Amino acid sequence: MPIPQFKYFIKALLQHLSDNKEHTMKEVEKALAIEFNLGASQLSQTTPSGRMTIFSNRVGWAKTYLKKAGLIDAPQKALFKITQEGQEVLAQNPKVIDPKFLEKFTSFREFQYGSVEEVVEEESKASENTPEETMEVGYQSIVKELQNELLVNLKSQPPRFFERLVIDLLLKMGNGGYRKDSGQSTGGGGDEGIDGIINEDKLGLDTIYIQAKRWEDNAVGRPEIQKFVGALGGKHARKGIFITTSKFTKDALDYVRSLDVKVILIDGDQLAKLMADHNVGVQVIASYEIKKIDSDYFPEE
Repeated sequence: MPIPQFKYFIKALLQHLSDNKEHTMKEVEKALAIEFNLGASQLSQTTPSGRMTIFSNRVGWAKTYLKKAGLIDAPQKALFKITQEGQEVLAQNPKVIDPKFLEKFTSFREFQYGSVEEVVEEESKASENTPEETMEVGYQSIVKELQNELLVNLKSQPPRFFERLVIDLLLKMGNGGYRKDSGQSTGGGGDEGIDGIINEDKLGLDTIYIQAKRWEDNAVGRPEIQKFVGALGGKHARKGIFITTSKFTKDALDYVRSLDVKVILIDGDQLAKLMADHNVGVQVIASYEIKKIDSDYFPEE
């Protein structure tokens, strides 16, 4: 028996969660393998890249799609359960719950196409897209979900882990000349508002000072930035980077623009994108090249 098409995984996963209990991915995969009557040979089949199994990939994306539609929730890390909206969908007993079905939910359409304003325009173009454009849309969906997962994981880690991660990221980005000893975390007691430093030269004559705030939802306001600028002044520093997992208020952004010292603000969305771009906390599972005929190679008739 072949592995079922992806669209059949979505409803099967939602039905398994109908008991209103919290479940783990490992437990769900085991249950769906039994439900679909899949043996070891089917479960070991891999995607073209060979980096993951087709079965696990489809279960994972079924979970993502249901979460983006608001039909399941993740109250704790690595655990998820059905929502009231999910129960209402099951009560309708749809024949299949595929991506087209899920597009009735605004949050899912935003995940697929972007902001609400872009949804109508993107949907109208869907049938006009070239294969390359379709692939790009799919790629962007994967990137957005990865960035969301990065932020969820970051917010569940202790502050010291976050401070070290920030140093790792800045070094990966080329600050400090890629020297491993160019950056260090200084957080903890007595840090005087500085969580880390990056030495841009071997003698430490030019130093970047860092503040890292692992906040859940509250936006970082002007008072926090002012404290950081004050800490920079205490170090006679001219460069600083303030990184947070949340957002910055407009007042904070306006304040930074008025400063004489150079202060860079990086919010949660930017942080997740930089982590993905520089392979910090992520790994490459597949890579594809799009090729076309080299017209210069073939002689003209």
